[in-house]
Amino acid sequence: MRKVNIPISDEVIHSLKVGDTIALTGQMLTGRDAVHKWMIETFIKKTREPQGDDLEVYEAIKPILECGVIYHCGPVVSGLDTGDYKFVAAGPTTSIREEPYQGDVMRHFNMKGVIGKGGMGALTLQACNEVPGVYLHAVGGAASLIAKSVEKVLGVHKMDFGVPEAIWVLQVKEFPVVVTMDSHNNSLHAVVEEKSKANLEKLIS
Repeated sequence: MRKVNIPISDEVIHSLKVGDTIALTGQMLTGRDAVHKWMIETFIKKTREPQGDDLEVYEAIKPILECGVIYHCGPVVSGLDTGDYKFVAAGPTTSIREEPYQGDVMRHFNMKGVIGKGGMGALTLQACNEVPGVYLHAVGGAASLIAKSVEKVLGVHKMDFGVPEAIWVLQVKEFPVVVTMDSHNNSLHAVVEEKSKANLEKLIS
C-alpha cells in the first residue's frame, strides 16, 4: 500500500492509477449533500447571498481543500455535549448524489481527492482529468475500522446542517482507500457498468 500525504501534488496525482491502494495522512474534510449544495449555491454559482458564518467558514476550509481531499461521510460522533469530539464510526456514504456538484467543487477549490463509495459519473471523471484529481473508494461496512484512522477531530463547521451533514475537519493517519477513478480518464466504475450491461443483454436476449 502506497503512502500519500495531504496536500497532494499534481505529480503524485498523475502517478496514481485505477486499482492502486493508498494510505492517506494529513488533514481532510467531510462533506455530503448539504455541504456541496451550500458550496455551489453560495460561492460557485452564487445563487444565494452568504449568510451568518458562511464567509468565515469558507475562508477556514479553502486552504484545507487546496490540493486537499473531501470525504463523503456521515459520521457517528461522541463527545457532542462536551466538545471533545471523537469519531466512533466513519464509513463512506454513496457518492453519486454529489455528481451534479462535485466537478465544479473540485475545480473551484483545486481539490485533488474525493473519497466515498459506489463511484461517480462522467462529470466527476472529467474534473479528475482536468484539475487533476482522483476518486478514492473507501470500504463500505468498515465504519469502525476506518474511524481508527482518524487521529483527531480538529474542528467542525456548519453544525446547523446536523451532525452527519456538518463539515468535520479531521487529522487522519494512513486512511485506507483504493483509486477507482484516476486523472487519465480511467474509471473502474464505468468498466463494471459496461460489463454488467453486456451480461444483462446476454441474459435477456
